[in-house]
Amino acid sequence: MTISGFTIVRNATKLYYPIKESIQSILPMVDEFIVALGNCDEDDNTLEEIQSIGSDKIRIIHTVWDLEKYPGGTAYAHQTDIAKKECKGDWLFYLQSDEVIHEKYLPVIKKKCEIFLKDKEVEGLLFDYKHFWGDYSHYIESHGWYAKEIRIIRNLPHIHSWGDAQSFRNIPDFDGIDYYQKRGAYKLKVASADACVYHYGWVRPPRYMQNKRKVYVSNYKGAAVAEKDFRQSEAEFNFGDLSKLSSFSETHPRVMENTISRFNWQDKLYPNKPPDPKIKHKHEKWKNRLLSYIEKKLLSGNQIFTFKNYILIRRQLDNKLFF
Repeated sequence: MTISGFTIVRNATKLYYPIKESIQSILPMVDEFIVALGNCDEDDNTLEEIQSIGSDKIRIIHTVWDLEKYPGGTAYAHQTDIAKKECKGDWLFYLQSDEVIHEKYLPVIKKKCEIFLKDKEVEGLLFDYKHFWGDYSHYIESHGWYAKEIRIIRNLPHIHSWGDAQSFRNIPDFDGIDYYQKRGAYKLKVASADACVYHYGWVRPPRYMQNKRKVYVSNYKGAAVAEKDFRQSEAEFNFGDLSKLSSFSETHPRVMENTISRFNWQDKLYPNKPPDPKIKHKHEKWKNRLLSYIEKKLLSGNQIFTFKNYILIRRQLDNKLFF
């Protein structure tokens, strides 16, 4: 059994993505790691950051993002497919450049890959998520945020990145353009990886966070729209009231130690910086707060009325029930 890791990235150092840590987190368990490195700005050092890992497992594919041909966030999916196509493993382990795996999960994940290797009905593995917010001590448990997603898939040509690269689908007759294609696109049948992705996409110094949001809007809606939307906005992102979020008291992945040691924006967070009354983040809106309360208190954390881009299947192996 062989496993390929793969990711996409562009302007990681300029926008405070933990790309080095993301790659390092699964490098011990993969046989190769493919990086689709987009056309970065001159003041970005992502290439040097990746090269500093110094592993011969890593292979960098230089790409150019075509935001006109792939609008609405589909450029992310297109880049993901480029990296996927270069992978040689039986299983493909996809991490976005702000996602990190704790080392405690690596043996569990590898064991699951071995268990399901010959079970062809299992097309991928499903991971739980911890979405950190503002700092490294708080994370979001909210109806408005996805709780699970596919991060390991079989190396099959008809499995493609889907939408804005949040997930994957089986698309036998894919036209290579419409990554939101629904006709003839099938949800993957997956088993649980029994592991968690640590998502650090919303942990950045407030100025970097605002710049990242502007780039995000530009990639979805175009540079003109982004410029208009952010023309009158504050230079720094307001994370709101972190005291209402879940507190994290466990350990972070070891590869994150140096990054976490650089945390220096506490004075930019609540209570030092009060929430902006004009801003209601997704997890702060009353509808999501109500549904989150119901899910947490009455449904053991299981989400209701949410879109799930997968079919979770059960397996009985060695007297154990796998989902």
